[in-house]
Amino acid sequence: LYCCPHYLLCGTMGLSTTQSNYYIDLKFRYVISLFCMLAPDFDEPELTEGDIAVDSDSERNADPCTSSGCRWPKSSDGKVYVPYVIANHYCTSVIYRNFFSRGLDSFSSMSCIRFKRRSNERDYLSIESRNGCYSYVGRRGNAQTVSLARSGCIYHKTVQHELLHALGFNHEQTRSDRDNHIRVVWENIVENMKHNFNKIATLNQGTPYDYNSVMQYHRTAFSKNGKPTMVPIPNNNVSFGQATQMSQNDINRLNTLYKCCEYLTSHDTIYCLQFNKILVC
Repeated sequence: LYCCPHYLLCGTMGLSTTQSNYYIDLKFRYVISLFCMLAPDFDEPELTEGDIAVDSDSERNADPCTSSGCRWPKSSDGKVYVPYVIANHYCTSVIYRNFFSRGLDSFSSMSCIRFKRRSNERDYLSIESRNGCYSYVGRRGNAQTVSLARSGCIYHKTVQHELLHALGFNHEQTRSDRDNHIRVVWENIVENMKHNFNKIATLNQGTPYDYNSVMQYHRTAFSKNGKPTMVPIPNNNVSFGQATQMSQNDINRLNTLYKCCEYLTSHDTIYCLQFNKILVC
C-alpha cells in the first residue's frame, strides 16, 4: 500500500482539479476494497467443538472456565467492562461498524456487561477476521482473539455466540445434563470429530436445558452422512439449533454468572426485573 499514492496520482495527469479528485476517489475506493479483501496470515489456534479455541490438547477434555477463574472483573459500579479492539482489516466499512455495534451493544440492554474500546488495559478481546468463527472460553489474559471472518461469520447470532464463549460459556449440547434432553447419534458423527460431543461439568446456573439457546448447535452438526447427530428427547420433533439471538435462558445465565442483579440502579432495574422468575434481584 506504500505505492498507492503514486498509483493514484499517475492517472490524473491532464485532468482538471475536479476530475482529478473524482478519479483519485474512485481509485482509492478500489484499492481499499482490494485491501479489505486480503486475508492476513495468522497462526491459528487449535479448535474444539468447531469454534472453541484451546492452547493445548489437554484443554480439549476440560472446561477452562470451571477449572480456573475465567470471569471478567466487576467494577465498583457493578458493571463488567470488557475492553476490545477491532482489527483494521475490516477497514472503515459502515456496514461492519454498525454490525459490530449492534452485537456488542446488545449485551448492555440485558446485562451488566459493557464492551468498551480498549485504552491501555492488559486483558482485552481482539476481534479479527481470521479463518472462521471462534473464541476462547472466558477471560484468558492479555490479548485474546475472537475470530469473526468476513466470509461466513457476519451474523448477529454468531457475534453473540462467540462473545458468550469469551464471557465464559460453553455449548448447550456439552452440558452435564444433556443426556436427559438430547440423544447423541454417535454413528452419524465424523470419526475424528466425536470429541466435540464430550460432556463438561458445567454449572448451568440453575437454568433448564434450552433447545433455543444461541449456544445450541443444529441437529446435523459434524455429521458424516447428512443425518442427525443429535436428537431431542423425549420428543424428537422439537426444533433446536435455530436461534437467531440470545434466548431468555442465555440472558439469565449471563446475569447469574456475573451477579448482575447485586448492583442495581434505576436503569438497571429494567433488565433485572424482567428476569425475576429466575433471578432473585
